[in-house]
Amino acid sequence: MSADEQPIRVLIVDDHPVVRDGLSGLFRGEDGFEVVGTASDGAEGVALARRRAPDVVLMDLRMPGTDGVAATAELRRLGLPARVLVLTTFDTDRDVLPAIEAGATGYLLKDAPREELFRGVRAAARGESVLAPSVAARLLGRVRSPDRDPLTDRELEVLTLVARGTTNREAAKALFVSEATIKTHLLHLYAKLGVSDRAAAVAEAYERGLLTPGRLGGG
Repeated sequence: MSADEQPIRVLIVDDHPVVRDGLSGLFRGEDGFEVVGTASDGAEGVALARRRAPDVVLMDLRMPGTDGVAATAELRRLGLPARVLVLTTFDTDRDVLPAIEAGATGYLLKDAPREELFRGVRAAARGESVLAPSVAARLLGRVRSPDRDPLTDRELEVLTLVARGTTNREAAKALFVSEATIKTHLLHLYAKLGVSDRAAAVAEAYERGLLTPGRLGGG
């Protein structure tokens, strides 16, 4: 970094103290960065961002209280110029897409090599998009194969019952249809989800965010 260059101001938001301390030490030991604060949840992160004016916020996703997606959306709502670079262990559609839609500039995984992390923060500070390879592949896959044929409401009902462990006969009784109709819905589900059995259908539905624990809570 030349004498007239200002260091990149970094704010670290993560609910695990060891992670916060580790990242803080990592960036404090690297030329060109200044850690302006650490926060243990999204709300504290937003408050610190308003006071410390970071260039880049390293944002964890799953935190108690205000999570990373909500905090990212709030930063955008407030019009703060800080770029949000998500740093998490999760790369499923239900994690990636809401974060990007909320306004995150980039998405990296916590197992990224330190040099990749440094490059990512520098790129984010310049306003460039930063994506972990697995995340980029996932998003590219969605662009190439968008959900042109989404599940119908009835197919989603059948899928929810399957996820609860019901048999075809039980599902048919619950929905007042024949077992043959349930089997037909399942075949359509398998084709749309690109799977070949019930367990894989449920796993893929969770992966895509079509099923959530709350949806399975009851009728």
